[in-house]
Amino acid sequence: MKRQPTVEYLDKAKQLTQEDAERAFSRMRGKLGRRMQDRQITPIEAVAIQLEIEDEELAEWRERWAEISARDAASVKSRKGS
Repeated sequence: MKRQPTVEYLDKAKQLTQEDAERAFSRMRGKLGRRMQDRQITPIEAVAIQLEIEDEELAEWRERWAEISARDAASVKSRKGS
């Protein structure tokens, strides 16, 4: 199933300046850009999907970073206890 933008991200995309929207376009992956070029989605929908993807990736990165930080803290603590 093809991804559809949520209302929340459509609103965010509509509020972007022209410059910020262009930056989102430049970060867009191939499939998303092709869908827009093939007129399957509008440019605003493409930007909304891009913003949503980036937020999901950022949340995943933060989760992984928190795990790494916790392991590192545990490692430092165990070294101090030795």
